[in-house]
Amino acid sequence: MIKKLLTTIICLMILQVGYGQQSRRLNNNWEFLRQDLGGIWESVRPVTQGNPESVPLWKTVTLPHCFNASDAVDPDVNYYQGPGWYRTMLDIKNPYADGRTLLHFEGAGQKTDVYVYTTKVASHLGGYDEWTADITEAVEAFKKTEAYQKQFKGKIPLSIRCDNSRDLETIPSQLSDFNVYGGLYRYLNLVYQPAVAIDKIFATPTLASTFKTGWINVKGNFYSPKQNGNVNGGVKLTDAAGKTIASDNYSINSVGSDKQPLSKLKISRPHLWTTADPYLYTLQVTATANGQTYTKTEKIGFRNFEFKEHGPFYLNGKRLLLRGTHRHEDHAGVAAAMTEDMMKREMQQMKDMGVNFIRLGHYQQSRIILNLCDSLGILVWEEEPWCRGGLGGTAYQNQARQMMTNMIEQHYNHPSIILWGLGNENDWEGDFPEFDKQKIRTFMKEQNDLSHRLDSTRLTSIRRCDFCKDIPDVYSPSIWAGWYRGKYAEYKQVSEDEFNKVNRFFHAEWGGDSHAGRHSENPEGFLNVKSGVGADERLGDASLKGGDPRVSRDGDWSESYIVNLFDWHLKEQETMPWLSGSAFWVFKDFSTPVRPDNPVPYMNQKGVVERDGTPKESYYVFQSYWTEKPMVHIYGHSWPVRWGTTTEQKTVKVYSNCDEAELFVNGKSYGVKKRNSQDFPAAGLRWQVNLVSGNNAIKVVAKKGKVTVTDQITPIYQTQQWGKPAKLVVEQIADDNGVVNAQVKVLDSNNVQCLDAANWIDFAMAGDGVMLDNMGTSGGSRKVQAYNGRATIKVDTKKGKSILSAKSPGLPTVFLNLAGK
Repeated sequence: MIKKLLTTIICLMILQVGYGQQSRRLNNNWEFLRQDLGGIWESVRPVTQGNPESVPLWKTVTLPHCFNASDAVDPDVNYYQGPGWYRTMLDIKNPYADGRTLLHFEGAGQKTDVYVYTTKVASHLGGYDEWTADITEAVEAFKKTEAYQKQFKGKIPLSIRCDNSRDLETIPSQLSDFNVYGGLYRYLNLVYQPAVAIDKIFATPTLASTFKTGWINVKGNFYSPKQNGNVNGGVKLTDAAGKTIASDNYSINSVGSDKQPLSKLKISRPHLWTTADPYLYTLQVTATANGQTYTKTEKIGFRNFEFKEHGPFYLNGKRLLLRGTHRHEDHAGVAAAMTEDMMKREMQQMKDMGVNFIRLGHYQQSRIILNLCDSLGILVWEEEPWCRGGLGGTAYQNQARQMMTNMIEQHYNHPSIILWGLGNENDWEGDFPEFDKQKIRTFMKEQNDLSHRLDSTRLTSIRRCDFCKDIPDVYSPSIWAGWYRGKYAEYKQVSEDEFNKVNRFFHAEWGGDSHAGRHSENPEGFLNVKSGVGADERLGDASLKGGDPRVSRDGDWSESYIVNLFDWHLKEQETMPWLSGSAFWVFKDFSTPVRPDNPVPYMNQKGVVERDGTPKESYYVFQSYWTEKPMVHIYGHSWPVRWGTTTEQKTVKVYSNCDEAELFVNGKSYGVKKRNSQDFPAAGLRWQVNLVSGNNAIKVVAKKGKVTVTDQITPIYQTQQWGKPAKLVVEQIADDNGVVNAQVKVLDSNNVQCLDAANWIDFAMAGDGVMLDNMGTSGGSRKVQAYNGRATIKVDTKKGKSILSAKSPGLPTVFLNLAGK
């Protein structure tokens, strides 16, 4: 009996020593209410079905969850901004004696209150930084109540109130060109820790000038609200294969919240982190106190970077052209509540396109994204959400300071991060009666100094605030050649002019909108845009009305135009040896409340992929310049019908990184062409061909060394001329297990498709099915501008019967009976 008891005690001791942080995601068994309650009691009071206490009605959801998953792009309403409630019940089983029970929020928008039963245990302001609520005492107090056993059957009732109401004294501004979302839209974790635990590790890798020796200076702070005794621990560095490279021990007499030095490790011949070979080491730090051991790990990398003054960018002593993009946390059907799998697919898409740099606009993003940047080899500019509107008062500025601090401390160890952004478009006024440039400069300097105090190893940056351009280490002016102002052929000269005005130049945000599926045989023929007037975005330029002639207002928003703009910029960047790099705006279309009149309402359509990740034609333009793996893409996969006369030749463009390509049209070879990046457009891979009326087969065969790649499309060529739009026709074009894809076409009075028609199309439906709308895509919006005289929508028929209608101003409404298979 004694032997058995001793064995049990030893096992329990091993269990206690072996535990590190225990954490699990709280994804399931949630209820949600998109309105406010009269008080916390309404969330937890006893309810008998059918009695008044049963209302308001809650709905079941899973996390991550966003208030605005649907209404952010609903063409008929403003997106919801207000309070919402979540509730669940927790089964708390903390394995540690005197341990702490925490809720770790990876992000919640925008103001959050946390309750255990009726006790408020935490509040947080800010929608993008991580934070923790310690519920230990509240849980223990509730366990002593009658309600714990009788009403909640031994479970802990948790209620969370999120609120994204408009508030001028918070950041970001509601004038921002993105939604300020509400909800538990990032992961929420239940965490068990021992009484003494490591809160954060701050690992600072440095390299000798030869890069042959490295050091890691390791500091940490501890979380121990009830105990303050001795802590003994170890620090260990392992390589990617799990081999220990260096180790050390430390001892601390008294823990606290301040950073404490733990160790400095020396490493011979460290494997450098690069964008092509993003090698990561694992740093493990343990802390033992009162017989309990806590373990925390971080991924770190050795790399050296430099933005040369009046010159390019260097990584580990070698020039690297930063080939960048931007990202918002937003996706079709879920808004900000992206799952980890969604994030992985998106970031892999970027890497497959050749991205080696990203600016995370315009707020601290999920830790998952930063982990992916580390492992994929994507350098990062991350910024606090001080975006537009001016400068608020004390509370506003305190929030900005805190969010800057949290961003840097929480993401300090990521080798991918090289720039801390201080803000975006801080020259944009409108939130306050006063717009004082000197006060903005003063606060910008304060934030710049704060960043350098928190992290002396990285640089600071801002974009578009010329009266502050001397404050950060790196500055990006506003250059939108060929979109908001000027012509894209002016890009290089304008960039060089701006380069000469600052110490360290980077070009963030360039490109333009494109309506997926809209193409043109002559995308620039009708433009009357002046050159020599600059290329910056000015007040009112983003509007589709008023102001000077500009492509953003007067262009056709076709994919045909935007591939030319991207193509020109990319070929020019190859001839700019002084350029550190650039980041086009933006990788993926995203929702915004300030663009209700765009072809897809409430969408910023500057992405090279749609909001659901579907690539546009422009994706392959970048891939042809930025990647090494052989690829080839014929322009026009989303252009089913081209047009012209029977005698004219049409241009076929091919985007490829191969050395040469041969084009075949209807079996006839149009010859082999060599790729030359400076031969615009399409790097010389373009052919003038004869298409036949009706169906055509176009194929390309491209070679790079011994590798051959191919691509083909089968466009229809329409030679019939069309008149004014006179009618609509709607048809079913696909059925995928009961999900029907319906297409409406715009025809003239002779039933000829009007291939330049951009009519507004409104879809509606009645019956058993559900229209798959409010996706923010060209094929997932119930109100959308036609693309080349057509528009599509999907309907989940639920295997029943439905009627779909389509209407357009001035044209008769048409109907389609749907019955899914």
